[in-house]
Amino acid sequence: MTTEAKAQPLDDALLRLPQVLARVPVSRAGWWAGVKEGRFPPGIKLGPKTTCWRRSDIDRLIASL
Repeated sequence: MTTEAKAQPLDDALLRLPQVLARVPVSRAGWWAGVKEGRFPPGIKLGPKTTCWRRSDIDRLIASL
């Protein structure tokens, strides 16, 4: 295993919007506005009405606040 592979989290769960909003104190509309403006990480589209975020991206966002 390379050093690069070890640096990536093994359990990088995907979080749905309610889980994200439980960790980041913004409204639903505020979150989407932040994503659009580039202040918050973009989501991963799993389907036409399903978007998730990597837990590591949310953890980095929280650490930077």
